[in-house]
Amino acid sequence: MELSKYSMGVGDRFGHQARAQLRGIIRARAQGVVVAPVWNKSNREHTIIGTCPNDVRVSVEAALRAHQFSGEYHIDADHINLKNVDWFMDASDFFTLDVADFTGKSAGKAAIDAFLAKHRGLIGKKLSIDGIAGGVKVDREEAYSIASKYLLAVQEAGKLYRHIVAAKGEGRFIPEVSMDETDLPQTPRDMLFILAALADEGLPTQTIAPKFTGRFNKGVDYVGDVKAFEREFNEDLCVIKYAIAEFGLPRNLKLSVHSGSDKFSIYPAINRALKKHDAGLHLKTAGTTWLEELIGLAAAGGDGLKLAKEIYAEAYDRHDELAKPYATVIDIDHNKLPKPATVNKWSSKKYCDALRHDQSNPDYNLHFRQALHVAFRVAAELGDRYLNALDEFQESIAENVSENIFERHLKPVFF
Repeated sequence: MELSKYSMGVGDRFGHQARAQLRGIIRARAQGVVVAPVWNKSNREHTIIGTCPNDVRVSVEAALRAHQFSGEYHIDADHINLKNVDWFMDASDFFTLDVADFTGKSAGKAAIDAFLAKHRGLIGKKLSIDGIAGGVKVDREEAYSIASKYLLAVQEAGKLYRHIVAAKGEGRFIPEVSMDETDLPQTPRDMLFILAALADEGLPTQTIAPKFTGRFNKGVDYVGDVKAFEREFNEDLCVIKYAIAEFGLPRNLKLSVHSGSDKFSIYPAINRALKKHDAGLHLKTAGTTWLEELIGLAAAGGDGLKLAKEIYAEAYDRHDELAKPYATVIDIDHNKLPKPATVNKWSSKKYCDALRHDQSNPDYNLHFRQALHVAFRVAAELGDRYLNALDEFQESIAENVSENIFERHLKPVFF
């Protein structure tokens, strides 16, 4: 099973928007840009919402039938580990191997020494890597430091990969290695050794998700030095190309950008790099679809707007609880959150303007947006009341979901 050059992770937390999401993918295909949709949903999201992995496949296959879509698509077991992967085996054909818990922990001196001895050709001499001016030179001290931080994580990814192979068979799923949910950004030099270690594990990863420098907060724009990101992204692509040839990794290995939704300021840099290097990309989005549901409810007015306001009021009161699991990927100034009493007086337009990610709109509030991004638990606790509202106001919601995927994500990144 081989992932196509361009792919996009599309989250659908409540399982109602696959048809609208697919409409955006189809619009891109009609204009000659083929992007494979990958529906991702994590164990944590399933637990909160009360769904199971097969529910994702059921909703996706219903959307495929509705659109008579015969293109490539996948179901992602998102950020799984050995403790929960078995639950995803039957429904998934894409596995995001999350080894962030092992990043920064040492594999031990003997294992590190053996790894560095095997790859001594990478150490102490200048490597000529096409596209990186001046090449790359890593001395033993730096190489040892890199291996100390990442070798154990890669070994754990290997264990997880082999566990999935034992259940599904080799070549019957797409593996992705994720190292983004950690405090340690990986430089292109780190990537060189990480990819060497992945090859040693016999793990034919088709995408790798490093933690880039800068802030990738949930649902809002990139925070950091855009030029530095562009340089790093380009060098990562160069290292991947080198590693494919040097270590025998899959020829379609590509970068994956996690928490990639709404990173508008770096999309032009990504687009330029993909064209410059003729490279592929997996762009992973998730919570923005849930936010588009709220926007669609608010835009519908009446009971839809009332429900959207009610969800915010509950989210405001429970802010600390809801934000805690996402503390490393949100930056919310509670003082800049509007009081529920204020929001209750808002019109449909005012609520949508505050939530929709349009930085040119003076009413846009990134704190309001982030607070709601992590508040899907509130909607989940409403149960059928929220799900029934999604059905009742589906037309308004679907318009926003499709527009968001096509106009704000697919076009600036892949066109």
